Amino acid sequence: MPTVPLRKPVEEVPVRRKAMPRPTAATPPATARKPKIRRIEERNCSVGRTIDVIGDGWSFMILRECYFGVRRFEKFHEMLHLPRNTLTARLRQLVSQGVLRRAAYTERPLRYEYRLTKIGIALYPVMLALMSFGDRWLKGDSRKPLQLIHAKCGKPCTAVVGCSHCRVEILASRTSYRDGPGTGTTLVAPGRRGRRSADPTALERRRPSSVARTLQVIGDRWRFMIIREAFFRARRFDEFEAKLGIAPNILSDRLTRLVADGVFKRVRYQVQPERFEYRFTEMGKDLFGPMIAMLRWGDDWLSGAEPPLILTHHDCGSDFDPTIYCDQCREPLAATDMRYQMNYTNPIAPPTS
Repeated sequence: MPTVPLRKPVEEVPVRRKAMPRPTAATPPATARKPKIRRIEERNCSVGRTIDVIGDGWSFMILRECYFGVRRFEKFHEMLHLPRNTLTARLRQLVSQGVLRRAAYTERPLRYEYRLTKIGIALYPVMLALMSFGDRWLKGDSRKPLQLIHAKCGKPCTAVVGCSHCRVEILASRTSYRDGPGTGTTLVAPGRRGRRSADPTALERRRPSSVARTLQVIGDRWRFMIIREAFFRARRFDEFEAKLGIAPNILSDRLTRLVADGVFKRVRYQVQPERFEYRFTEMGKDLFGPMIAMLRWGDDWLSGAEPPLILTHHDCGSDFDPTIYCDQCREPLAATDMRYQMNYTNPIAPPTS
C-alpha cells in the first residue's frame, strides 16, 4: 500500500491586530453613544392633555381627598398610604399644573396646606362622571358608596353627562365629531408616556370609592388612550399600534386587560390566520361620558389649547359642550351645590359647603 507523505506542519504566525484608538472627548466610545430616540407624533386631543395633567390614579385620588376637605400632607398620607416621596411628587406636579396651590398655615416651622384652585374645582364634574360610571357598572351587589344630594333641588341624584343645548344624556351612538381649530398632531415629549400608575389594590384602602373602582379599570395612560382611539373608530391591533406608537407587548397587555375587565369584546374578522377586532361592550360604550367630560375640561382650562374636536349631538342637531347635570332637575352640578349621604363608615367628614 503506497505511503502518503506527511505534510509539514505550518507554523502559526501571530497576527498583529491594529490597535484601537483610545476614545477622546471628540470620539466617544461606541458603547457610550445614545440610541436614537423614536419620534412619535400623537393626535391633538384634550382628553390626552387632561391625562397628562392629572397623571395617574394617585393624582385622581389626591384630588378626591381634596373634595372631601383634606388639605395637609400628613392627612393625605394617612388617607392614601402613599410613600412620602411619591405623595410629594404628585402634590408638586398638581401645584405646577395650577390644579392646587400651596398656602402657609404655620410660620415656625413653615408648613403648607394644599388648596384647590379654580382649575381644580372645575375638575369636580369629571370626578362625578367617573363616579357615576363606577356606580352603574362596578359596585357589584353592594350599595354605591356615596349618594349625591343636589342642594338646589334637594333630591338624591345621579350625575349625567349631557348636551349643553337640550340637556339630554349623551350617548356615543348619537354623537359625531369633526376637526376643530386645534386639530393636528404634536410630538410626544420623551418620557411622558412612562409614568407609573397607582397600585389598583391600594386605591380603596381607606374609602370605598366608585372613582377608585373606575380607575382600576381605566386608570393608566395607555388604557385611557386605547379607549380614546376606540371612540375614534380604531378596532384592530395594528390600528392601535400605528395611531399610538405603542410597543406591541404593551398594547397586547392593555387590550387583554380591557377585555378581561369588560370594556372590550374580541370579535373575529379573519380565520386564517386568526385575527380579532376589539369592540366596545355596553359597559365600554358608557365610558364615553367620562371621556368627553375630560375633553371639556381640557378645552376650557389648558393654556393655549384650542379645541381639537367639535362634537355634534344628533338628537338636537347642535354642536355642544359636554356638561354634567343633575338627573332630577337637569341643572348643571357644581362642587358648592353638592351634599353626600355616605353608605360606609366615615373615616373623615366630607365638606358641607
